[in-house]
Amino acid sequence: MELFYFPECPFCNKVRAYMAENNIELPLLNAHEPENEARLIELGGKRQVPALLHDGEILYESYNIIAFLENHRS
Repeated sequence: MELFYFPECPFCNKVRAYMAENNIELPLLNAHEPENEARLIELGGKRQVPALLHDGEILYESYNIIAFLENHRS
């Protein structure tokens, strides 16, 4: 799993805060970086963050990402 984000995005920060509070570590990909932005668009077809990449699928929306992480904690 990987999380695409923008540092200034409040919805991204909501997901990152949830991850920190729950000791969830994932690779974080700043979508302002050209290679990350290109990959995000290639995978999901749009430049929307937060975006969680899991098993080749992209999940958007902070609420949905947090719910997914909650349900897939190991």
